[in-house]
Amino acid sequence: MDVEPFLSSLLDALADRPFVRSVDLETEVIILRGRVLLEQDRFLQVYFNEETGTTAMALIEDEQRIWGVDYDDLRGWHVHPVDDPDQHRDIDPMTPSEIVEALADAWTQLP
Repeated sequence: MDVEPFLSSLLDALADRPFVRSVDLETEVIILRGRVLLEQDRFLQVYFNEETGTTAMALIEDEQRIWGVDYDDLRGWHVHPVDDPDQHRDIDPMTPSEIVEALADAWTQLP
């Protein structure tokens, strides 16, 4: 997937989420990176590289990942679950909108 469709899909998925406060994303040719500021002093760190397909979305609180979904050539697609964010659980490939849906599910599990 190219950066522009990835960004468009991500923004569409974030648009109706009540816990989203603001979006600060930038593109640099083939790379998308930035933060989505959320309620409760949390943010979603976003990284996508269209050339490699590397995708990383990490929910951060107090400078610690508390949930995330990643893809890289070494581990493939995996989730860092709320109950053990240091763990890597294999998952099927996800679109940006599916990742945001998983974020919404994870959000409900957090205190």
